[in-house]
Amino acid sequence: MIATLAFYLFATLTIASAIAVIFARNPVHSVLWLILAFFNSAGLMLLVGAEFIAMLVVIVYVGAVAVLFLFVVMMLDIDFASLRSGFTRNLPFGLIIALVLLAEIVIALSAWKAGPALSNHAIPAAATPNIVALGQLLYSRYLFAFELAGLILLVAMIGAIVLTHRSRGDLRTPKVSKQIARRPDEAIRNMDPGVGEGMIL
Repeated sequence: MIATLAFYLFATLTIASAIAVIFARNPVHSVLWLILAFFNSAGLMLLVGAEFIAMLVVIVYVGAVAVLFLFVVMMLDIDFASLRSGFTRNLPFGLIIALVLLAEIVIALSAWKAGPALSNHAIPAAATPNIVALGQLLYSRYLFAFELAGLILLVAMIGAIVLTHRSRGDLRTPKVSKQIARRPDEAIRNMDPGVGEGMIL
């Protein structure tokens, strides 16, 4: 009973948040509604026993993607009036996408008996938890691919650091040792010009 109520609560909030993302006039508000939709989607994943996917949704989508969207929207000075002016020009393409999505929803609703949970067939309980089984599979059968993906990410991170700290000829980089060795009496001069006299350097 509680699981059913939680499902309808999370599903209703997810649909309402998705609708608010589309119809919110402020783009910052749209991103905030999107974060709420992600949180409710994570709740739905928890109800079906997919704890790892729920953690990925919260950590990756909420913690990284949605926050990045929020920073970009808040920092960029976007003229949304000019963006809305091209709405009628892109309306046919948007209608085609809407019809395709509607057809997918109709097909999914007509095939509701394909899932064992919706056809009143009990799903057999797993011997090990979801995260434990995923960890055992990831660190045994797919260990080489997992280590290779980590190595690729490490190379990409090192490349980004090297590109950021590369020496350029058009920039004057300060020398820390020269700045530390500089004495205050060499850097500061007390001047006492008279009235109406300029500074003589």
